[in-house]
Amino acid sequence: MQIPEENFEQKDVESKKKMLRGSIWMTVGSVVSRLMGAIYIIPWYAWMGTDAKVANNLFTKGYNIYALFLMIATAGIPGAIAKQISHYNSLNEYGLSRKLFKKSMTVMMGFGVLCASVMFFAAPILAAGDKDLIPTMRALSVGLLIFPCMSVIRGYFQGNHNMMPSAVSQMIEQFARVFYMLLATYIIMKVGEGDYVKAVTHSTFAAFIGMLAAFGTLLWFYRKQSREMQMLEATSDNKLEISTTGLLKDMMIEAFPFIIIGSAITIFKIIDQYTFESIMTNTTAYTSTQIKELFTLFSANPDKLTMITISIATSLSVTSLPLVTEAFTMKNHKGLARLVSDNIQLFFFVMIPATMGMIVLAYPLNTLFYEPDKLGASVLVEACYLGIILGFYMLASTTLQGLYGNKRALICLAIGLVVKAIIQYPFIIQFQVYGPLLATGVSVLVAGLLTVRAVQDITKFDMSLTARRTLLIFVLSVIMTIVALIMRKVSYLVLSPDSKVQAFFIIIFVATAGGVVYSYLALKLKLADKLIGEKAESFRRKLHIS
Repeated sequence: MQIPEENFEQKDVESKKKMLRGSIWMTVGSVVSRLMGAIYIIPWYAWMGTDAKVANNLFTKGYNIYALFLMIATAGIPGAIAKQISHYNSLNEYGLSRKLFKKSMTVMMGFGVLCASVMFFAAPILAAGDKDLIPTMRALSVGLLIFPCMSVIRGYFQGNHNMMPSAVSQMIEQFARVFYMLLATYIIMKVGEGDYVKAVTHSTFAAFIGMLAAFGTLLWFYRKQSREMQMLEATSDNKLEISTTGLLKDMMIEAFPFIIIGSAITIFKIIDQYTFESIMTNTTAYTSTQIKELFTLFSANPDKLTMITISIATSLSVTSLPLVTEAFTMKNHKGLARLVSDNIQLFFFVMIPATMGMIVLAYPLNTLFYEPDKLGASVLVEACYLGIILGFYMLASTTLQGLYGNKRALICLAIGLVVKAIIQYPFIIQFQVYGPLLATGVSVLVAGLLTVRAVQDITKFDMSLTARRTLLIFVLSVIMTIVALIMRKVSYLVLSPDSKVQAFFIIIFVATAGGVVYSYLALKLKLADKLIGEKAESFRRKLHIS
């Protein structure tokens, strides 16, 4: 049966609105969560005193392994569920979607227990000889008991194009985590014996506290919206007959690539974790403590800041995934091409100015969150460049998976990992603390470009239009950067970037000036109209921009 063209056009408009609305919710949720996850470091770092860098080293190493276990524990389920549920919903098979959700919850509950047990008991091996890392890993392993089921619920909501529960639960999770972390750290370091290992252990156990709060929030949303879901289920066609085993098999087949692709950033970080210190120990005269501090400078410290921008890409990819799958399933080729192009443009519309802004403010940002340090600020600049590459890769790879290009997505990542393995050693020898970031940047860029090529092969999206719009975004970002540099120079005349308080005011002053200039230009030239639609016209009227 041929679906009328006007139905596709209406669907395109609805998809764009859903993507924008979902992107706003997921971006707000991710950015607020990341901001809280970055801001906590200011008092946390200060309370750790002279052990701050070593403590952050311990914290980061534990979280790198934990992040990989999280991906294994969820088995890529959130993305796979969102994709499969969107697929069945587009066929009006809501009953099948519900069945898939319930079975997934049961399976993931058992999987969470299994993965938590493995991480807990394997901690001495994973610590690679660092006895202080063992309690940190074990404290983190408890969170694996909850996260898989929590992710299933998030995937269910996302598959139904409802991003609000996921976004709200993210914010509540982070608030509860940070509250417990700071309270425990203050008591241990300032009231108690000042044992930084114990403080880090409690800081990582805070992840479990946050997940409890988030899980409760998601259950509340689920119960609140259960009646609406039941009504949709009542209208289900129920024409497809797929066994429970078949459903789970399909889901796991879909999930496996999500495990690997979703773990991509973590895999690159783990490669750095297990190679950087040993290579530096064997090839330089740095002490063990100095090498740990260098690891903190490139791996731990910048992450708190660059992950704020990377989370934007993750939010966009999570939002667009079910919409891309829906358009692909409905064979809406024009709408699919337009959706992919719009998504890439929206990514660069946010990421390019955000990255340039962070580069301009690298030194005061490093001062505010950590301490005045030229090397730390310089490494942060490099990490900002890497952030936009990582974000773009995550967006492109998730889009390719939404198009059922799982095999090609895995091949592209494998090529990137091979490049990383080849250049990691010589890059660390040549560039030392900058080496791992440079090696990751080159590797992920290769993987990202190959992935975009694969997406273009399937969707035939207009690369020329996308490139022209991206170039305009870059030009506007350069103008914004010039203004920001001027404002930074002016602010340095009266404020010192070496003071935490004054660095804060420098950041606010410069970021506001740059943001106003970029927003004005985007509205004036009507670039924003192309990406956020009629809302841009509304903003223009309110701001009296002709």
